[in-house]
Amino acid sequence: MTGRGQVSAGDLLELVRSGRATTRGALQQVTGLSRATVGQRLDRLFRAGWLREGAGGPVDSPLGGRPSITLEFDDAHAVVLAADLDTRHARAAVLTLTGEILAEHGGTLIVEDGPEAVLDELGRWFAELLEKAGHRADEVCGIGVAVPGPVDSETGRVVQPPIMPGWDGYDIRGRLARSFTEHTGAPRVPVLVDNDANLMAYGEQRVGYPDCSAFVLVKVSTGIGAGVVVDGSLFRGVDGGAGDIGHIRVGADALCRCGSYGCLAAVASGGAVARRLAEAGVRAASGSDVRELLAAGHPEAVGLAREAGRLVGDVLATVVTLLNPGVLMIAGDLAGTPFLTGVRELLYQRALPRSTAHLEVVTSRLGERAGLVGAGALVVEHLYAPERVEERLTALGV
Repeated sequence: MTGRGQVSAGDLLELVRSGRATTRGALQQVTGLSRATVGQRLDRLFRAGWLREGAGGPVDSPLGGRPSITLEFDDAHAVVLAADLDTRHARAAVLTLTGEILAEHGGTLIVEDGPEAVLDELGRWFAELLEKAGHRADEVCGIGVAVPGPVDSETGRVVQPPIMPGWDGYDIRGRLARSFTEHTGAPRVPVLVDNDANLMAYGEQRVGYPDCSAFVLVKVSTGIGAGVVVDGSLFRGVDGGAGDIGHIRVGADALCRCGSYGCLAAVASGGAVARRLAEAGVRAASGSDVRELLAAGHPEAVGLAREAGRLVGDVLATVVTLLNPGVLMIAGDLAGTPFLTGVRELLYQRALPRSTAHLEVVTSRLGERAGLVGAGALVVEHLYAPERVEERLTALGV
């Protein structure tokens, strides 16, 4: 917000959604607007169905006089669709605007089959999930998608993804919007795309650590990537490449799927551990297979996971020194005690005590739902940002 005349209906909605001002009097006090102007702008939000009166009854007004009715964001006026793609598996869900999952589905979806096949199948999943959740397709306000590769946030296109052959530069937004319409008959809706580690970090930070000003999540599955949330916002770098720690060189001679030798992902990812187990005669083809072996306490898998954790911990010592996060979260197929033990061994050995004095090293709280929750939150924050609220209200004729 800037000057009084420039305080929009979108700004008022943001104040209510954030809890910073939840009565008409509080909105007047924060914005400096007159009672009549606040009333006019709130009326637009009520007519759009985005605000409602709170159920708690009147509260004291900060301006004195009669008690005021509280205002709330009406999270029942729309729903969000979200999908989280991994290399051989995907999850999809219908969520409320406040992040509650109403219906979800997980199943085999192989990213190497290419974007046409994968996104068409997602459209079918979405149609089935909406029916399961008891919501109409025209109630969907947007779709969020997490993908296992670097994403240019301006275009929503993946950029040279090592483990997504055939997806480089593909118009995911347009194809998934079309698939949604083809399978549901509803008009197209906005589609947002981001890296899976980014959206997992966004979901975990918002739900479990909302007051943490510097939050890092490291996903170790088929590949290795990190998501960084600073002051409540995703840090993506200039073109979506921030957090791609799986391709830091660690001095090994293993060939990575990106074509280079010695990448961290080539020696410490779930895929790398699976290959080493397979070479030793253990049936393992992917990070999810390693996860199952770890859950069963398989001794060789446990030893290799701890070794992989040490390699990742060595790299994370630099990450922690650079970013000084309050929380470092380990997620993905290898996120268990053996791997975490290895990470801590090298991290605390290599990083300066000053960098780790106030650091929590934890594992995922949301588990397989983290990417879905983050993707849903990304859509909501995009669509209800003050500047976009004005555009949408105008489009609705309100």
